[in-house]
Order: sequence, then C-alpha cells, then structure tokens
Amino acid sequence: MTAPQSPQPNSNPSRTASASRPIGRGLLWSAGAFLLGSLLVYNSVDTSADPKPQSHSAVAESANPHSSASPAVPDLALPRSAPKRVSIPQIGVNAPFTQLTIGPTGQLNAPPANDKNLVGWYKDGAAPGERGSAIIAGHVDTKTGPAVFLQLESLKPGATINITREDGIIASFKVDSVETFNKARFPSERVYSDAPTAQLRVITCGGAYDRKVKDYVDNVVVFAHLASFRNA
Repeated sequence: MTAPQSPQPNSNPSRTASASRPIGRGLLWSAGAFLLGSLLVYNSVDTSADPKPQSHSAVAESANPHSSASPAVPDLALPRSAPKRVSIPQIGVNAPFTQLTIGPTGQLNAPPANDKNLVGWYKDGAAPGERGSAIIAGHVDTKTGPAVFLQLESLKPGATINITREDGIIASFKVDSVETFNKARFPSERVYSDAPTAQLRVITCGGAYDRKVKDYVDNVVVFAHLASFRNA
C-alpha cells in the first residue's frame, strides 16, 4: 500500500493493523501491538522501484441487520461479518479486501504488493461494523506506481467510508479525524486498543520517503465511527 509517502500495518494482540502512504516507491507497515500495554513494532515491506523511488468484538444485541437504514447513535453496531469491498467516494477508492494475519515475528503481514487496488483487513480483530476497532490497511504506492490509498491523507472529517460486508449489509462510517504520526512515536494504544462502539481505523504510509531504509517515515491514520447501515 503506497501513495505519496505510505504507511504500514501494526500488530495488536487484540487488534492489529498497518498502513502506507505517499506516491513513490516504498511501503512500510508500522505494526502496533497492544496487550497489557502497547508495543510498537515495525514490519517494512520494500515495494519501491529501485533507483526511483479479542479476538472479536461483542455482537451488538440491539442491531438489526435487516433494517434498511439505522440512525447514527453511539451504540450502533452490527453482528460480525467479513468485509468484501470498500468505497471512499471523496478520494476515488473502490477496492476489494484480502485478509491479513500476524506473521511469526508478531507483525501484521502486508497485502500483496503486486495488486495496487487491494485493501487488507486484520481478520482476527473486529469486523467493520462490529463493536471494537476494525483495522484496515493499504499501500500508498508500489513498484508500478500509485496504489489504493494514495489520497488517504487528503480525506476530511465528515467524509464517508462505505464497507460492503459478506452478509449483504453496507456499513457506512463517518470520518472523525485524519492524523499523521511519526513511526518512531506511533500511538499504538490509541490506534489499536479495543473500543465499546463500532470504530474503524484506516492506515497507510505517509511523510517523506527515506531512501536509506527504503521506507516512509510516517503513518497516516483515519479514525472513523459507524454512522449507519443498509442492505446492499
């Protein structure tokens, strides 16, 4: 996942993720682990073109998956169901999902770098729409050019992120904030810790590209909450 300055996945015993950002060559998944405290680890995946560049969350008892729409209330949530596709109209994103897992070193594995239009979901964390912090991540760029989250940093508060799930429900999230963090000071606990409501974290790489380490220096993180849902 890369775009001009891309971020990467982080790992969290209860939920993990990473991201990428800026255009250009290089992708790094900053993997954050949160278990009885937080631990930030890094899992770099060099996709640069050389010289150039819980466990699941509790199911909401009150959610009705068959309703055509639901009001934006603080405790709005859905039963668990894997995501199939994400759409972010404001930045032209329309991409399928692949499942992400934690590697042997405890870091979140990045989505395949040979597909520029693919988003990863940490399958052992909360599902989008389920109570908890659902983690999705994508490249900002790859060896062949800009990727799915190239423009993620330009997303504005109030923007909508629509995720179509396997149960036929489209969960719509409202963006609360878009923030950039230096990977050396990544706020793992804030990004990956569990939540009592249905939250979404979208991660990619950002900042300047460090040619020496072949990685971006920052992570871009979008914080969003479930605002409504409807049948596809």
